[in-house]
Amino acid sequence: MNDPIASLIARLLAERWLPRDDRAVRQVLVDAELRDDLDRRLAAAGLRLLEHPYAAHVAVGIARAQESEVFGHGDAWAASNLSLGRDTIALLVVLWALLVLPKRQRQIARQEGDRQHEQEQMFAELKPVPVGAELIEPINERTLLADFADKLGGKGRLQMNLGTLQRHGFIVRRRERIQEGPLLDLAFDYERIASRVMDGALAYVIEEARASQASAPALPADDSLDEVNEEPADV
Repeated sequence: MNDPIASLIARLLAERWLPRDDRAVRQVLVDAELRDDLDRRLAAAGLRLLEHPYAAHVAVGIARAQESEVFGHGDAWAASNLSLGRDTIALLVVLWALLVLPKRQRQIARQEGDRQHEQEQMFAELKPVPVGAELIEPINERTLLADFADKLGGKGRLQMNLGTLQRHGFIVRRRERIQEGPLLDLAFDYERIASRVMDGALAYVIEEARASQASAPALPADDSLDEVNEEPADV
């Protein structure tokens, strides 16, 4: 018997993420009955769907109610089931703030602008809000090392942590540029974390990093560099 929800859950667990435009994902996101069925089955296994209207991918994560049981062992609170160290998590937050946060701000501004345009032109056809990584320039890896190596364990440690985050699907590295990977936009709850980043101590550091990134010289377009720093993603 064909069970599309069971197939979708199995694919999410096996592949770790799926694009938002996948046929089965699209059906679940637009059909309230299918979405309720998916949420119910995931909740029965202590899981939840990770998705955001502006994110290009979806994934599954631990349900809120089970987080303490899964991650809170003894006196320590594990950041995730990926065994990421504190410096790796810190780097992940920095990359999220540099890549996802400005992208989300542009997406929200675009939607608000389209809404205002719709009010002015009642029958205007609105363009879909872009969800891909093309909304934000990739990070110059050399600039990232210069700005954060001394804060995150040194250049060697930071390079190693970049490789770890790439293997787990958080980032993509090409031609000494760091781009958003499938899971980066789903790593943190934007509504909960954005204000902490923008209003907290990290805000000044991020602004400095963005300024450095903007002034970084362009790298030569050498196709041979595609091989640099690229590792197969963990599945």
